[in-house]
Amino acid sequence: MSALLDLTGLVALVTGASGNIGAGIARRLHEAGASVVAHAGRNRAAVDELVAALGPRSAAVAGDVERDADALCAAAVRAFGSLDVLVNNAGLQPVAPLAAIGAAEAAEMLRVNVGGVIAMTRAAAASMTQAGRSGAVVNISSVEGLQPAFDHSHYAASKAAVLMHTRAAALELGRRGIRVNSVSPGLIHVDGLEEAWPDGVARWHAAAPLGRLGTPADVADAVLFLASPAARWITGANLVVDGGVLAHNTW
Repeated sequence: MSALLDLTGLVALVTGASGNIGAGIARRLHEAGASVVAHAGRNRAAVDELVAALGPRSAAVAGDVERDADALCAAAVRAFGSLDVLVNNAGLQPVAPLAAIGAAEAAEMLRVNVGGVIAMTRAAAASMTQAGRSGAVVNISSVEGLQPAFDHSHYAASKAAVLMHTRAAALELGRRGIRVNSVSPGLIHVDGLEEAWPDGVARWHAAAPLGRLGTPADVADAVLFLASPAARWITGANLVVDGGVLAHNTW
């Protein structure tokens, strides 16, 4: 049974690995046997530290996920010889009411959150196809792609776009043996969150049937499943990881 979650011999590129969730995903895929390329958009020092902690079978890359997608995928191939798993985790999450969102701010967030996913998926699929390999793409969306929240109108729209792109890409890439799925996390714990947003954390605890915030490991385990042989006949799917919050009725 352990072979179902074994990624030994595979190469995974995780974008946004300098962040809380991305680092957790990179660690879990590495623990499952994959060679992991950890990407940073701006915080290269954080992925260098992560790679140092992971040790062998890991490498760090930096660049813009939309502008540098081809180069990032090529770097993964140079590092370990192939690209088998892409996790599109990089993204921006500004908080602002609709009336305060500037055109440039909205455009940049959509460029990274949506354009970056499209560009990286296209580049990774080309690399997998040229090498004659199958592969898996896992996009990190959000519960806000399914249920909006105040002051997140542009972010929610970007994550809804990621969900639809996941399904559309799954249609086109399935014939090449490439599976495309997404994970939609709920509120994930990060150090200092309870102090910075006590009312929001309290509301989440009250709303979650499982009674807690998520952890990076909760998201990472979902990604591992979708990237692994255990999900070999799953594509175009979205796995919600939110402790049951979206199970509530909305009226």
